[in-house]
Amino acid sequence: MPMVHSFRTRKIGAPFTKEHEIYFETDNGELISPFHDIPLFAQSNVGGEVFNMVVEIPRWTNAKFEINKETPLNPIKQDIAKSTKELRFVPNIYPFKGYLWNYGALPQTWEDPHHMTKDTNAKGDNDPIDVIEIGDQVGETGQVKQVKLLGVFGLIDQGETDWKLVTIDINDPLANMINDIGDVEKHKPGLLKDTARFFRIYKIPQGKKANTLAFHNMPRNKAYATQLVYETHDYWKALVNGTAVNKKIQNLSIEGSPFKLAPNADMVVAVSMENNLPAAPLPSTVDEWHYIDKWHDGK
Repeated sequence: MPMVHSFRTRKIGAPFTKEHEIYFETDNGELISPFHDIPLFAQSNVGGEVFNMVVEIPRWTNAKFEINKETPLNPIKQDIAKSTKELRFVPNIYPFKGYLWNYGALPQTWEDPHHMTKDTNAKGDNDPIDVIEIGDQVGETGQVKQVKLLGVFGLIDQGETDWKLVTIDINDPLANMINDIGDVEKHKPGLLKDTARFFRIYKIPQGKKANTLAFHNMPRNKAYATQLVYETHDYWKALVNGTAVNKKIQNLSIEGSPFKLAPNADMVVAVSMENNLPAAPLPSTVDEWHYIDKWHDGK
């Protein structure tokens, strides 16, 4: 099976329910993993600087959708809160309505939980590296955007390194003018400052402590971010070839991986055909506002 560059989604169940899953498939209907089978580098890649981003959460929305590592083929599912066992929604923290940007992940990357990062003094969070995309278009869950790197925030989330890449869609009207992290403030003043505050405080309404950001709450530049992407891509390679952990990482396209499966594997056949039901009503709590003063913000 060749490396996949053309894909679509297969949606099952009603959004905002535990049964809802978004799978990815090729144009000929073969299911693939967005974690392992969508390539890191976009087909339109120029000089190794254009990447595929899997959109999990559209801007201004609250449902915490993410690529699910534990389910075969890694569909996008809504996260379950550990404390309540209910679907997780990120709170509105004045003046932010849900997420400030399109949020997602880079495929074929992995933040190794065994690797201690010198600059954050914390180990990786065991997930694909996270991405925020600051362009004007509001994305949709399951969309694959082609983005270029601008910089990265070094979030330490509950004791784990959780990098947040700052990117922009290559088709955005400002894409040719925003080429590094310093350009963001020029063209979108205030966005980086608000992004840093959001990441520090967004778990406080859940009863957790404020998060910490490395580098004095400031993002690092494009060169630093690019090095991180290549590093986490190497960690992912070790994951799928079995040298990183003794764990079965199922994929359908990675040549040389001992965990590569045939497209007609049982797990593929078992996935339901598309059955995209109307969305369930959102909980009333999703519209609530929370106010965090500077004392709790750590500022």
